[in-house]
Amino acid sequence: MIGAGERKPRVAFVCVHNSCRSQMAEALGKALAGEVFESCSGGTETKPQINQDAVRLMKQEYGIDMEQTQRSKRLEELPPVDVVVTMGCNVSCPNLPCLHREDWGLDDPTGQEDPAFLDTMSKIEEKVLDLKARFLQGKL
Repeated sequence: MIGAGERKPRVAFVCVHNSCRSQMAEALGKALAGEVFESCSGGTETKPQINQDAVRLMKQEYGIDMEQTQRSKRLEELPPVDVVVTMGCNVSCPNLPCLHREDWGLDDPTGQEDPAFLDTMSKIEEKVLDLKARFLQGKL
């Protein structure tokens, strides 16, 4: 079982720019599963700021201000992780060793209207809760 030691397992949510999907996943991981696993996020590249539509809608829907606790980071800046979750951008993370890796296959809502962001957020919430359940059931 991952993280069956003295610390909670650490999950890294990864996409290319670490500005939208992976940031939302990090925030929702902290909010919805923080008692089960640690959440962080990173990308193979970075953006100067988190996607402002994602920031606005995360505040609106969940009361989470991602800009207060998160920033766009490169994979090299992350601490050692147990689980890597790619968002669906075919990112290969050879420099990010882990015990388990999965891809959530989410489309990037960047540049689209609010319903696309809300749909992506809802899917991330569902997948974070599923990941939490798998940890609690000892399946990870």
